[in-house]
Amino acid sequence: MARLELQDIRKSFGGNPVLQGIDLTIEPGQMVCLIGASGSGKSTLLRCMNLLEPVDDGVILLGGEDISEPGRDPQPVRQRIGIVFQSYNLFPHMSAEENVMLAPRRIKGLSREALRPEVTALFQRFGLADRMAHYPDQLSGGQQQRVAIIRALAMRPEIMLFDEITSALDPELVAEVLDVLRSLRDDGMTMVLATHEMGFARELADVVCFLDQGRICESGPPDQVFGAPKEARTKAFLSRVL
Repeated sequence: MARLELQDIRKSFGGNPVLQGIDLTIEPGQMVCLIGASGSGKSTLLRCMNLLEPVDDGVILLGGEDISEPGRDPQPVRQRIGIVFQSYNLFPHMSAEENVMLAPRRIKGLSREALRPEVTALFQRFGLADRMAHYPDQLSGGQQQRVAIIRALAMRPEIMLFDEITSALDPELVAEVLDVLRSLRDDGMTMVLATHEMGFARELADVVCFLDQGRICESGPPDQVFGAPKEARTKAFLSRVL
């Protein structure tokens, strides 16, 4: 398992600075939760971590190797750093099983037969063994999001990124997705989450980072950030959301 290090990461869109010097180290097995208002840079930071967005300046190190150098093929990095979004992005014409198998078959050249035992085990683990042949429109939002997580896990990533994966769900479906994250944490999966689920972050995160205007304004253990925040902007944000 590799450490992920971000050093002075900067990113702008059309001259608008979105990330303004992010320094962050994610140790193997840690769960790091990113909190902050919409537009604070959380999603862009996640997208930079697995090279969906190139950084304008700064360095991203994965296991000590610079993965952010210009011109680098991002595909091997994305096999090691998976990402799940709030929109499920499942192909509607494929069954849940076919959606999960697509990337390992295309990118790793594995056959259906070789993949089936591991994929079946993932569906069983996350309570969807009876939904493998179902199409996305036959699944609830929570089930579709779990399929999206299984799809990412099927690539055997070292690190998982989650971008507000419960924000599009009805409240009663949020718990089943958070239970998946609890299970992955118990397994020691390295995870970075952008989340509005403050109770979940307080309960399970190793590190909480409060982003404000593209900067990490405050970070630390959840008891410190939520219970005794040092920065006025952190206090103001938490007073609105807690």
